[in-house]
Amino acid sequence: MSGEKDLSILLQNMDPVMNAGEYVFCTVENPSEIPDIGKILFFFRESEAVTVVLEKNIADEWSLHYRYISSWITLNIHSSLEAVGLTAAFANALKKENISCNVVAAYFHDHIFVAKKDAEKAMEALYTLKNN
Repeated sequence: MSGEKDLSILLQNMDPVMNAGEYVFCTVENPSEIPDIGKILFFFRESEAVTVVLEKNIADEWSLHYRYISSWITLNIHSSLEAVGLTAAFANALKKENISCNVVAAYFHDHIFVAKKDAEKAMEALYTLKNN
């Protein structure tokens, strides 16, 4: 498996980056209901429905319902899917600031979704974690 596994290296080099835009979590009954799958960030099939994450303006255009508007932060280090402790470390750093996070571990990077109102505070907490 490729990617970094050493937690200390991951934390020192995680380089959090705020992606532009506002992102929302929506549900659809079936992926075929998605007008243009190329415009979604990701989807995940659960037993109740399919969760779709996409830019808020696209959800508005498609009349998809959402309640949570988030910012998307990418940790720009290629973390291994087998790495231990990275998610716990940044989740605890955010918890200390009373910031909830929704995490996606993709093949190359970890992605963190935080409430839009908490985005700057979350970036500060992640940089504090990185620099300690």
